[in-house]
Amino acid sequence: MESNNRFLGLIQESVIKHWELPAFSDYKGTTHYYKDIARRIEKIHIVLENAGIQKGDKVALIGRNSSNWATIFFGVLTYGAVVVPILHEFKPDNIHNIVNHSDAKFMFVGDIVWENLNEALMPELKGIVMINDFSLIKSRVEGLDYVMDHINELFGKKFPRSFRPENISYHIEEPDELAVLNYTSGTTGFAKGVMIPYRSLWSNTQFAADNLPFMKPSDNVVCMLPMAHMYGLAFEILNSFNIGCHVHFLTRTPSPKIILDAFSELKPRLILAVPLIIEKIVKNKVFPEIEKPWMKLLLKVPFVDTKLLEIIGDKLNQGFGGNFEEIVVGGAAINKDVEKFLRSINFRYTVGYGMTECGPLISYTQWDSFKAGSCGQPVDRMEVRIDSASPAQVGEIQVKGMNVMLGYYKNEDATKNTFTKDGWLKTGDLGIIDEDKFIFIKGRSKTMILGPSGQNIYPEEIEDQINNLPCVAESLVIEKSGKLVALIYPDFELLKQEGVADIDIEEYMLTHVKALNSDLPSYSPITDVKIMHEEFEKTPKRSIKRYLYQ
Repeated sequence: MESNNRFLGLIQESVIKHWELPAFSDYKGTTHYYKDIARRIEKIHIVLENAGIQKGDKVALIGRNSSNWATIFFGVLTYGAVVVPILHEFKPDNIHNIVNHSDAKFMFVGDIVWENLNEALMPELKGIVMINDFSLIKSRVEGLDYVMDHINELFGKKFPRSFRPENISYHIEEPDELAVLNYTSGTTGFAKGVMIPYRSLWSNTQFAADNLPFMKPSDNVVCMLPMAHMYGLAFEILNSFNIGCHVHFLTRTPSPKIILDAFSELKPRLILAVPLIIEKIVKNKVFPEIEKPWMKLLLKVPFVDTKLLEIIGDKLNQGFGGNFEEIVVGGAAINKDVEKFLRSINFRYTVGYGMTECGPLISYTQWDSFKAGSCGQPVDRMEVRIDSASPAQVGEIQVKGMNVMLGYYKNEDATKNTFTKDGWLKTGDLGIIDEDKFIFIKGRSKTMILGPSGQNIYPEEIEDQINNLPCVAESLVIEKSGKLVALIYPDFELLKQEGVADIDIEEYMLTHVKALNSDLPSYSPITDVKIMHEEFEKTPKRSIKRYLYQ
């Protein structure tokens, strides 16, 4: 790796180059320019130094998405410490465990999260600072309260002749140095600390800079994915900050209404989404229109159909702000019916594939050369292989390259089990690669159910069909005593509109699911339905925590 191929080199360059441009805004709130972020980063350095934090020490960061969260993230890395981002939706016990397991020496925490935490259960922390207003909550270091109270004075002493771009000098990292320790609950059990090195941050950020040429300084980006998760962090924050974009944070849990309002006002250039968001908008806003009898009729008339699809496409584009070059969908496969519809209106979307362990990118292809049903081609500096007789035969997807993690923190067994003897990372996903190097995911190897005569049943494929049934919000297919059972969380609002009484919901769903059996292989019929009255519990990636329902 050449000396200039450094992540913190990119960040330092960007701050200097975009000094006078807007960097971060909390939606409907204050705007901070790159020069403001640079000042605040220096103040964070002063605080960490006076708290006795050494280079390489871990610093926990827990709170909702916000300008302050992102500023602290860059402040910790540029100081030379390791960031431990923790999802604010984790339970207090989980947070205490992660803070202790990570050996964090300092913590920045949001007010809502802090209400339920107990500093006595995190004895190694030297100090705790509130993300919202940078106030000191707890100090176990003498004089830290003085530093926090006199931070502007200390900043003035450090830079007596005013603070200018030439004053900036960030930590110089090594490629294999640990940058981020990311705890992922994953869909298969207990959280593991993924050790993401600087080479991974650099490689992911450089790939975005090289392959999203439409992104320009001052372009708007709406940050709606959780920043404690690598997908949102890498492409809504790291990529945007590197390019000089203006990031707008949706500081509350984003409902479809808030998201659509933000899109129409800010007209973002690039949109990152999980399938759920796209599917909700298409299923609720577009499908009901297309299903109207007169619409169905018109869509069969030559020339009229193309014109209608154009109008529908335009309406959907406007819904997303109308200024986006493409929408990148990640985290899970997109529903087949939704995907077919998006292709028919030539909608600018693409599906990428990644995992926290790759910080996160494995594959991506721009929307105009993307193959439907795939999740793109391997990205720069990454190799992908299929563990089977040939790439066209289903097998585990395995990866190697610069994006790959160092391993799991203090967990040699898990690390050993995740890599093959010849050093490839086992993704746990099953798939194939076609002759054009496009990757097609066929399911998670850990979720595969063995059929009565040894057939491989991929529950995700059946769930995809169940999710297209009337009034189904989401579903999960599990095995019970050798039979397949569908757990269904219905759209109760729609059921009400359809006049289905609560007492009849199970019967209603069972009728529809049994009709679906004629489309399923004979060895995988759904024999029963169970109605869920609450949404399924999800990981940060919005994947259902399957292990909770097995």
